[in-house]
This record gives sequence, C-alpha cells and structure tokens, in this order.
Amino acid sequence: MKGLFKNNLFVVYPNAKVFAIVMLFFGVFTAVVISPSLLIGYVLLGMTGFSANALAGLGKEYASRWSRYKLTTPVKRSDIVKSYYISQILWLLVGTGFAGAAIAFSTALHGFPFDKTTDPFMLFVVGAGISLFMSALFFPLFYLGGEERSEVLLIVSLLGGVGIVMGLSSLFNTVFPHMNVPQLILCGTSILACALLSFLFSCPLAVAVFKRKGF
Repeated sequence: MKGLFKNNLFVVYPNAKVFAIVMLFFGVFTAVVISPSLLIGYVLLGMTGFSANALAGLGKEYASRWSRYKLTTPVKRSDIVKSYYISQILWLLVGTGFAGAAIAFSTALHGFPFDKTTDPFMLFVVGAGISLFMSALFFPLFYLGGEERSEVLLIVSLLGGVGIVMGLSSLFNTVFPHMNVPQLILCGTSILACALLSFLFSCPLAVAVFKRKGF
C-alpha cells in the first residue's frame, strides 16, 4: 500500500505543485482584499481543486498504460482502489488547509469577514460535500469503462457533486424555512454525513466493478 501511495503522489505532484503555487498567491490576494465573495470562491476552489486534480491523475495513468502495468505487480486490485480513496481524503485535507489559512489570514487583517458565525462552517461543509460526492461518483464511473473519457467523467462528477449539495441544501431549506443556529448546524452536519457515507459506499462499489474488468 505504501508503494501505491507513492505512485499516486508521483502522478499528481507536478500539477498539484503548480496549483498549490497559484493558490498560495491567490490566497494572499484574497486575504488582503476585503471581499467575502472572493474569499468564498477561494475556499470552494481550494477544497474541490486539489481533489479534482487528483482524480485527473487517473486519466494520466490510463494514457501512459501505467494503470495496466500495476496489475502485473504483487498488489491487489482492491488495494489499488482503496489507495485512491485514501489519497482523495488527504488532498481534501490539503485543500481545507489552504482554505482555513486564507480565512484566518483575512480575519487577522480585517476582522471576521462573514455576516454570521456559522458561515465558515457551512462554507467548509459545501466544499467538503462537493469534493466527497464528486469522488464518490467518479470512481465507479471510471471503472465502468470510462478510462478514455476520464476528463468528461470528471466534469460530470463535479457537476453531480454540486447538484447533490445544492439539492440537499434546498431540501433542508424547505424543511426549515427560517433556520436558527442549531438547525443550521444540524443541516450542515447531515449534508457532510451524507457525503461521507456516499464516499465510503462508493469504495467497495468501485472495487467490485474493477475486479470484474478483464484487465
């Protein structure tokens, strides 16, 4: 499993390094400029961007035939898939770190940048929810035979993640038209729980699909 993690990092690192540098400079600019909307966009970009970049690495592996070469090594198909899922969690944490640093820096410079104290919590819920739902959709679709269409599947999965989070948010807004703080926290926690459960359920599904493939 350790070798699989190194391989995943090697595949993603070049693009992740460039993206991290861009996010670093963009984060400083976002924190210096007083713009809550820009800060919101930065947080969502960071939390989804690193995860999306990691998913794009699977397409690079398929194009280089490295994904098939790995099957000739003494590793289980289930371990290959699990390593991708664990890597996604790690990249989500990296994106969360960038997002949290930007909010902390902005707060240190200008004070609390949001209208409500619960806004940062819900913002992280949305970012993490989109990232987890996106990953949960992408892997099974990818192993269903969409390796050569990984770019399209990534876009579809991203849109699906956004749509699911928006749908759940609309549902909770309908149930609680005028949310108080406890209800808002309950809704946010519920969305995050649904995203995490979908992510966890997606892993054995992707493993099952991958095991049925002929290569």
